[in-house]
Amino acid sequence: MTVFQNNVKIDCDKRTETGTEGMLFMKIKMSLPIVCVCLFCMTACQHQTPMQAGNSFLSDLSLIKEGSTQRSSSCDADLENGNADARFIAPGGCLVIADLEGPGVIQHIWNTVAAVDRGYSRLLVLRMYWDGESNPSVEVPLGDFFAMGHGLDHPMESFPVTVTSEGRARNCYWPMPFRKSARITVTNEGDGPVHAFYYYVDWTKVDRLPENTAYFHAMYRQEHPAVSGKHYLIADIEGRGHYVGTVLNVRQHFPHWWGEGDDFWFIDGAEKPRLRGTGSEDYFCDAWGLREMSTPWYGAPLMEGYESLARTSCYRWHIPDPVVFEKSLRLEIEHMGVTYNEDGTISSYFAERDDDFSSVAFWYQTEPHKAYESLAPALERVYGGWAELIEAETKIDQCSVSHGAFAVQPEIGYNGGQIFWTPQEPNGYLELEVDIDKDQVQELALMLTCARDYGTFQVLLDGIPLGAPVNLYGKGINQKEFRFLVPACTPGKHILRFENRGKSPESIGYFFGLDAFMFM
Repeated sequence: MTVFQNNVKIDCDKRTETGTEGMLFMKIKMSLPIVCVCLFCMTACQHQTPMQAGNSFLSDLSLIKEGSTQRSSSCDADLENGNADARFIAPGGCLVIADLEGPGVIQHIWNTVAAVDRGYSRLLVLRMYWDGESNPSVEVPLGDFFAMGHGLDHPMESFPVTVTSEGRARNCYWPMPFRKSARITVTNEGDGPVHAFYYYVDWTKVDRLPENTAYFHAMYRQEHPAVSGKHYLIADIEGRGHYVGTVLNVRQHFPHWWGEGDDFWFIDGAEKPRLRGTGSEDYFCDAWGLREMSTPWYGAPLMEGYESLARTSCYRWHIPDPVVFEKSLRLEIEHMGVTYNEDGTISSYFAERDDDFSSVAFWYQTEPHKAYESLAPALERVYGGWAELIEAETKIDQCSVSHGAFAVQPEIGYNGGQIFWTPQEPNGYLELEVDIDKDQVQELALMLTCARDYGTFQVLLDGIPLGAPVNLYGKGINQKEFRFLVPACTPGKHILRFENRGKSPESIGYFFGLDAFMFM
């Protein structure tokens, strides 16, 4: 039986199972926005009047709003004839995207970027200053602020932060109140220019703010690798307020599970943690490891698996359950998991690991706030950068395939082209002769194209498989970074091989595109 209730489709089946005769099973098919609304209602109703409590989250839309709606944007100043709706940021340059007079509340920030540098979202730094302060209340790389680390463009959906357009359209809805002024800047700490930075900052100017209004804060930290002998520090806050969210990024130095570490919350100077966790995935509201997902309050939108150099980005929003502090808050998490002996056998399932950790802490507090430690240098934030990257299309003469056609495909990739192989059947290979000019090579970085007609491929170096096969299916055309540990090899010529291993069920072909590569 199918019914509709409040425009939500509900399938109701009466089933009989052993010992459960007559149970009613209901499958409710709901989109993420509807789930967000329902969950928000459960929290909001605790603070509503009796008249409001029986209505939906949307009932407040009928109430007359106070204030004046405003926007700071990159719109061309020539409103009649102009279409130059983006801003250029030179290397080392700083763009002011909002310079506002209060009192007011920022309610929405959107941006999208066209930049030269790979990993640009870690090289652009977002800073926010309230009421003329000299130390920013927000100081976070752009991508990490929008819940995606590692300098990657990748989509995610949650209640306060949503990223679409394959990770290129960033939105946040954190309320950011200010009494006197608000100043928001974006600084380009990369080597290349940002050709186009498009942005909206939507806000409301009001007559006054409630006396107990706190200010929005966000702080980035990283330890590449996590420091031995102590917990990884996520937040170290002084003042009065409440904690509302965590983003944690991990890049693995060796295989298997990294997340046995517990979270510990030291509130108001306590010597022992008042809140104690049971595992990293438990803090992020999942269980038995992590898998790629996005929900309103928690998720792991990036989860590449458990191989060496696999990357994870996960988030936990404490919006329904903020952590309140009167004087201070210190949040730590252990970096514990599976470790190995020198012969490759497992030595422990619960021991300290030295993976790369980075994080963003989000909270509200009264001012002044404790000054943050300095950000890590730009190249350290992107694991050494891309200075030695080789564009694959420049090596087309050193390429061969088992069958099918290959050529340089222009205008695909970062710098004008890629090696594009179009086999019509599975189980073939593409080989590329490469020169390694270093005595000690540890990693291979690949920029591969993903699209709806691309296959699954095993990467090999001199016949030795590197990691697991990679699935290059994508709903749209985009480039994705893959990194692999490489076996010991001497300087000279080597064979980089890509063997087809079929395709994902969604893909309609076995195509392959190599944009660029780099040995490190």
